[in-house]
Amino acid sequence: MLFAKIEGSGKPLLILHGFLGMSDNWKTLGTQFATDFQVHILDLRNHGRSIHTEEFSYEIMAQDVYEYCQAHKLENINIIGHSMGGKVAMLLATTHPELVDKLIVADIGPKFYPQHHQDILAGLNAVDFSIKPSRGDVEEIMEKYIPDFGTRQFLMKNLFWQEPGQLAFRFNLAVFNHKIDEIGIPLPENAIFEKSTLFIRGGNSKYILDSDFENIKQHFPVSIIETIANAGHWLHAENPAEFYQKATSFLK
Repeated sequence: MLFAKIEGSGKPLLILHGFLGMSDNWKTLGTQFATDFQVHILDLRNHGRSIHTEEFSYEIMAQDVYEYCQAHKLENINIIGHSMGGKVAMLLATTHPELVDKLIVADIGPKFYPQHHQDILAGLNAVDFSIKPSRGDVEEIMEKYIPDFGTRQFLMKNLFWQEPGQLAFRFNLAVFNHKIDEIGIPLPENAIFEKSTLFIRGGNSKYILDSDFENIKQHFPVSIIETIANAGHWLHAENPAEFYQKATSFLK
């Protein structure tokens, strides 16, 4: 079963984080959404406090979310997915359209994405937890591979004390190392969701280009695409106020 943080009451709103993220990334926005919805912020498989296994694909992650909804008797849900979580949300909506009412996809399209996490994985793999590094040591090692401060801080949120004096990552790095190509896989060609869908992209991000609009419309014919100016791929963290405004006006 997936770990989730549940807050608020009303119509269910599920939030799915991106690759190497976890439910904590959405804590502040989740509390805001909880004024109108029963918010379920999930840790996807091999992330956060959820199950760690050798299996890792969009199909199995979408099935996990479907089974989570069945177990909690959730119907007619709204769902927000960012990046990898957006792909999971798209696949869930196209395979179980009876379950999903409205879909919000944050800065990811249905297309194929070439592998681009090599430096991040190299930085994560360079950390040797057997020598019991401090948090500062971990960041210093990662900085050699990941110069961007914001990206490092995002990854550092996954550090936790496994036991006194022993840090570890919450995600399943071993599985990501040999299944990383799964992240870029496109939505199946015949996957179509014919209900209201909102794509929100970052104005400084290259994940959704103007040239992708036609492909998006083929899979999501009742979709609109909006842009948050001066925001990158982590648009919900860089401009949470505008993200919240666009999302709530769409959901309501």
